[in-house]
Amino acid sequence: MSGDVVIHIVDDEEPVRKSLAFLLTISGHAVRVHESATSFLSIARDLEKACLVTDLRMPDMSGVDLLKRLHEEDAMLPAIVITGHGDVPMAVEAMKAGALDFIEKPFADEVLLEAISRAIAEVEQRPREHDDVTAIRQRLSQLTERERQVMAGIVAGLPNKTIGYDLDISPRTVEVHRANVMAKMNAKNLPELVRMVLAAGEE
Repeated sequence: MSGDVVIHIVDDEEPVRKSLAFLLTISGHAVRVHESATSFLSIARDLEKACLVTDLRMPDMSGVDLLKRLHEEDAMLPAIVITGHGDVPMAVEAMKAGALDFIEKPFADEVLLEAISRAIAEVEQRPREHDDVTAIRQRLSQLTERERQVMAGIVAGLPNKTIGYDLDISPRTVEVHRANVMAKMNAKNLPELVRMVLAAGEE
């Protein structure tokens, strides 16, 4: 199904590696597992058609540091980072370091499979233009000042309650602004919104 693109899973927890590998294998993907970022780094430069699924929090090296190292070694590949609850700021950091997507645990199988499909498309279509920055800036220009403030809070990973407190508005009002931001930016989810904001150089 996915041609010869190999999905590399980097996670220090064996049960997680096994379940991810099982899910991806039965979905028709070629998979390799690595128990640490260090062991993956040792082979990263020689990879041709590959995607990476990595946990953000690992004992030897965080997912963010792994991405930075891949960048330094010119071995960057489409990467999806898996985050624990409340790790959005760290996930945003990972996207700044070059991750394609992030997924919050617990996640539905389809969410991961969709992210993998995007990563594979990225490998197969390289080099390709990223989101049209002009179009993204055009959408950003349609946001009100308040919507921009709420968007900054969302992208920073703050909960609605905190954003509301900072801006002196109710969490319910934040929710309304948040929905407007997602609609105006044409973003299906938080990772997509973060991608757009980074692409437009707004962070």
